[in-house]
Amino acid sequence: MSAIADRQPDLAALRLAAAGREPWRGLDELADTAEFRRFVEAEFPAIAERLPLSLDRRTLLKLMGASLSLAGLTACSEAERIVPYVHQPEDVIPGKPLYYATALASDGYGIGAVVESHEGRPTKIEGNPDHPASRGATDAVMQAAVLSLFDPERSRAPLKQGEPASYGDFLKEIAGLAGGSIASGGQGLALLVEATTSPTAKAQINALKARYPRLRVFRHDPLAAGSGEQATAKLFGRALTPIYHFDRADVIVSLDADFLGDGPGRLAYARRFADRRRVRKATDTMSRLYVIESTPTITGAAADHRRAVRPSAVESIAAAIKAALEGDNRAAGRPLLEPAWASALVEDLRGAGRNALVVPGAHQTEFVHALAFAMNARLDTIGNTLEFIEPPDALGADGDLASLCQAIAGRSVDTVVVLGSNPLHTAPSDIDVRKAFSDLKLLVHWGLYRDETAFLARWHIPAAHELEGWSDIRAYDGTASIVQPLVEPLFGGKSLHQLLAALGGEFNADMQALVRRTWAAMDEPAWRKALRDGVVPNSTARPVAVGMAADIGAGARRVSADGPLEVRFVADPWLRDGRYANSSWLQELPRPLSKLVWGNAALISPATAQRLGLGNGRMVNLARNGRDLDAPVWITPGQPDNTVTLSLGFGRKIGSVATMAEGYDAFGLRTADAAWFADGLVLTVRDGSARVVTTQHHQAMEGRAIIRHATLDAFRHDPHFVRDGAPTEPTESLYPDWSYDQEAWGMAIDQSACIGCMACVSACQAENNIATVGPDEAARGHEMHWLRIDRYYAGAIDDPDIFFQPVPCMHCEKAPCEVVCPVNATTHTHDGLNAQVYNRCIGTRYCSQNCPYKVRRFNFFGYQEFDKQSAGPQQAAHNPDVTVRSRGVMEKCTYCVQRISEKRIRAQIENREIADGEVVTACQQACPTQAIVFGDLNKKGSGVEREKAAPHNYALLEELNTRPRTTYLGKITNPNVRIAGKARAEAADG
Repeated sequence: MSAIADRQPDLAALRLAAAGREPWRGLDELADTAEFRRFVEAEFPAIAERLPLSLDRRTLLKLMGASLSLAGLTACSEAERIVPYVHQPEDVIPGKPLYYATALASDGYGIGAVVESHEGRPTKIEGNPDHPASRGATDAVMQAAVLSLFDPERSRAPLKQGEPASYGDFLKEIAGLAGGSIASGGQGLALLVEATTSPTAKAQINALKARYPRLRVFRHDPLAAGSGEQATAKLFGRALTPIYHFDRADVIVSLDADFLGDGPGRLAYARRFADRRRVRKATDTMSRLYVIESTPTITGAAADHRRAVRPSAVESIAAAIKAALEGDNRAAGRPLLEPAWASALVEDLRGAGRNALVVPGAHQTEFVHALAFAMNARLDTIGNTLEFIEPPDALGADGDLASLCQAIAGRSVDTVVVLGSNPLHTAPSDIDVRKAFSDLKLLVHWGLYRDETAFLARWHIPAAHELEGWSDIRAYDGTASIVQPLVEPLFGGKSLHQLLAALGGEFNADMQALVRRTWAAMDEPAWRKALRDGVVPNSTARPVAVGMAADIGAGARRVSADGPLEVRFVADPWLRDGRYANSSWLQELPRPLSKLVWGNAALISPATAQRLGLGNGRMVNLARNGRDLDAPVWITPGQPDNTVTLSLGFGRKIGSVATMAEGYDAFGLRTADAAWFADGLVLTVRDGSARVVTTQHHQAMEGRAIIRHATLDAFRHDPHFVRDGAPTEPTESLYPDWSYDQEAWGMAIDQSACIGCMACVSACQAENNIATVGPDEAARGHEMHWLRIDRYYAGAIDDPDIFFQPVPCMHCEKAPCEVVCPVNATTHTHDGLNAQVYNRCIGTRYCSQNCPYKVRRFNFFGYQEFDKQSAGPQQAAHNPDVTVRSRGVMEKCTYCVQRISEKRIRAQIENREIADGEVVTACQQACPTQAIVFGDLNKKGSGVEREKAAPHNYALLEELNTRPRTTYLGKITNPNVRIAGKARAEAADG
């Protein structure tokens, strides 16, 4: 080694030579190679004349290495000026994040969150484990809140008739309006508000009504469904909100209710539902879920028995079930379900008694809700699996959007302040909002974006993001939370409370003071505790006693299974009504069942597609009541026949990301009298097709025993069912074994608990700075998600069993990727991780080709923007603990190695071992059902070791002998043995 070292050139001499100041030294005894000299003369002309006459290959490599070092030194020669803290804020340690409890809004209701902040910059959203609506979990929309905070296309200044203006000028005009309104009692003044559960907003609106007696408040929320409150008002004499306890239910019947994927309580309900679905030994029990639904949902995918029916048929089916519970088996609608299927369901409900639960769909009719609540009352479930509370969003309103337009037409309203909503995009197509608003004397719009409504308004005021402002909000069960800001408004936005205060004559009000006034009864210690905990103590609504009315209303409509086409409207799970359409994370996140990205399609059943001669992507025209739209079709197993499902949220023409998306605007076909489903749809086949991008067929592994599943009875008979008919794992290998002195990390994923909600994928993207690639690259299979959830079908195409399988990197013990990398960029670490060294990777992609799980992603283009001038503020959403990758490197799941390192450092400082459960990966933390368990395999009794010891634990493609550290627990269902075809163990191969 000393001889080699002596021959190495002196680095100082190399620097001087490159600078043209001194010749090379230390390059004697070299062989003459003319070819290499010509290469150096061409590539390094500035120093070629000072090279020795002889030059060998080894020395050339030394010179090239030195030149790279010099390039790095040159890049660091001029550092930008760094300004330190003059007075460092208390508790702020540079590089160490702080965490703040708050709540994020979901359709007007609050979901508890804990936000990670780096030196005042929020970077990551986690669920608040102390909040009843999140229980520590998040969903995709919550994860994307950080990205929307830094969206460069948010409104940046007040606009008056489209031109920049000052907020002071706006306040002057509002002051004049307020003065005139006092004299007239608010005559002609109206507010248009969204659904909100904010106690402060409610108090402010009530104060405005007292100040302006003639003020009118209208409500427009395109995703609201009031059938439940209408039914409870008729049944119990007052509007109430149901609260479901799935952890107490043995038998659950869903009447078109997607309680796992939609609604303000979805995360809590998913946790409670999953708690009754975990099986580890033969004596464990499970709940049983029957789902009757009008379009495929993740709740239907989790069902033990599922039936797809037309939306209009749910009433008849619910009436038939209720009649059968009461002993009348002649009820109309029974033929819509097989007799054996229906009778098994009814007997299950009777057997469960007060541990049964019937859940009506939020978008179903008032009659379906009344039938469901009546069935629960007959089963005596009220007070056990079902409770009622006062509605958390009880905000008195004088009408809806249609009523407002009528008031404008009648000249009783001439001034409208629109707070948050975007009625010009989301209004029913039979309400001409543009014409009505054009007749106003004054239209004020407050919102995050200059959207369709803002373009029509005289004044547009930028809104403060929910991570920028003070507020308060209630959860689905009434629990209140204080919304506290993580950062000052980036673009000078104003909060809802500041706008309402200005209307009341209180100009330039402080956001925090307005909210603090609502909670004045709390002293300072209690206020600070509420901020710290994210929950206002003792604010949960108490259940109310109810008495059932004898009459539940009109009977069900008679429908047939082969009637004319019906249309079913659903909110996109990520974009909702289109308000999140400018989020690239949400546009590129696959929908749970269709796996569509960057666009929507009209969902139809295989039988309907066959009857009409349609294939995926074929364009059709859909018309109803004089209105129509064109859309590509997507054949969806499990979709009811003669029913077309249209998703809201797409078709936006404002915002660079939103306009990149393909698809149709379903609001163009939606009418006020048929907000969620309607009949009389006419379908006409068009010429040509449109591109529909789905990720399901990317990185495919089909043809093998990917998903292994069994019934509960089959599991009790054979707990090791995952081994039946499956290839056995080899016991010998040419690869050497690894030994671990300390930790050996591993993961187990329970497929019985996984509901396919995609929260883990979104959390992984937010945590690890994963780039989006856009629709064109996604269509080529170049999406960059490190974690994917594959969806598989088994059984009949019209009524399939649906399975989800999260697939991160397997972190194989015998990793095929490690041995093929020519530069040793993929390596095995001391704690068992399959690591990817980015600055070694040269992009050969050999590792990806050799990976049987197809979990590696390649940066084909520069998806990440590194230039601060062109990248904009969205760079601030990056996690500083994770490298931002450039073009030409391979990426993959790292088991969140940055989180492992942080906990290891802390444990070393405290001179202890890392505790079980101390390291939590991003996907694990976000999962609402706790389907993912991560930990140290060397730690006896650890959670992950217990999961892997379960009899139905298996490795994906274990016959390849890669020895994955990520394993799965086979899916177990609990079907009724009286229903044929379900009481057997199966293996689905996709």
